[in-house]
Amino acid sequence: MRLYKIQKSNIDNNGLYANCNIKKGTKIIEYKGKIISVKKSDTDPKFDNKKAIYLFNINKRYDLDGDFKFNVARLINHSCEPNCEVSGEGMKIWVYAMKDIKKGEELSYDYGFSFDEDFKQFPCNCGSDNCVGYIVREGSRWRIKRKKKKR
Repeated sequence: MRLYKIQKSNIDNNGLYANCNIKKGTKIIEYKGKIISVKKSDTDPKFDNKKAIYLFNINKRYDLDGDFKFNVARLINHSCEPNCEVSGEGMKIWVYAMKDIKKGEELSYDYGFSFDEDFKQFPCNCGSDNCVGYIVREGSRWRIKRKKKKR
């Protein structure tokens, strides 16, 4: 039995949902795609942040382009209170449960976007209590919270 199913998401478009209870530490799904050079991902217009991209950094030389229909893991949405985490194993990317996940719960992970001048082009709709309104990695969210307090 597959651990996930595709359903309409409250966060963004479609998402992956737990098809059964999933224990912390379980390897759920591989994030599949095509290995490309970092140089290609930096220069190819396909990877312009003005549209949805499905790109993972593997190491200093290679990225994984996951923009393919066979890559069901691309449907996992960002959350500021994720229940999954992503880990690289060689040239592969896997999604793991970082806590126990109940059947019917949407799978999510922190996309890890950096805080820079473009952060406002990535609004977050996760709805969690910790959400700062933008898809920014956990370690940088304090910067947005500080900006909001100054207003």
